[in-house]
Amino acid sequence: RMDMSVFDANYQNDETGRSAYDPKVLLKVVLLAYSRGLTSSRQIERACCENVLFMAMSCNQRPDHSTIAPFVSSMKDQILPLFCDILLVCEQENLLGGTFFAIDGCKMASNASKKWSGKIKDLKKKRKKIERRLKALVEDHIEIDKQEHGVKEKMSASREKQIKRLEQQAAKIEKWLSENDKKIGVNKKELHSNVTDNDSAKMHTSHGTVQGYNGQAIVDSKHQVIVHGEAIGKGLDNDNLPPVVDGAKQNLESIGKPADYFEGK
Repeated sequence: RMDMSVFDANYQNDETGRSAYDPKVLLKVVLLAYSRGLTSSRQIERACCENVLFMAMSCNQRPDHSTIAPFVSSMKDQILPLFCDILLVCEQENLLGGTFFAIDGCKMASNASKKWSGKIKDLKKKRKKIERRLKALVEDHIEIDKQEHGVKEKMSASREKQIKRLEQQAAKIEKWLSENDKKIGVNKKELHSNVTDNDSAKMHTSHGTVQGYNGQAIVDSKHQVIVHGEAIGKGLDNDNLPPVVDGAKQNLESIGKPADYFEGK
């Protein structure tokens, strides 16, 4: 009852080579993995070899991590309409109650480093610090070049590597500052930006501070069906409530629910 044709263009390759894995199988495996807290392609591959539930879901085909990873990467454009199709099936099976909804979040680290975070003035200070360090290295390099040849070769290679790395870091910050403005929060105060991933945020967790996202999910109480999920670059759950509620309303309206359905009416 779900339209899986969106995956066909990438997987109809049976004329040559080995037959592609059925996208339905890969989707079932990935969704089961997410429900078990597995978000690594290698972990999912291992589960398909060792866990009887994953063996059943994968029809004992044991897809490799090199198959799972590109499948997940290609899902980003198809996942929202597919999610709405799933909600429609849940509605047809009378799994949605519409009287009470619960919302909760989970803070997750991204691939952005905390050292590249800060307010605009902090990032400008970081750039100047790198430039000062770069200037000192260049001066040291010039002095080393005056020394005897054997020392020169060894030391210059090390200095040149450091200089190149610092030049790249300074250029990275300079480019980011020229293309981005301050991030302003709901209280009109400046928030910390991140040069690598500016949509992420620095968040405090029980395991320390991470640079990442607050994964929010809103669930229908009747059978704990997730009606909307979203990763937001804000640590406080209170700030994330309006966009998550709006997203849930849009998803429910897409399956034919009236605007006041979400209000339990």
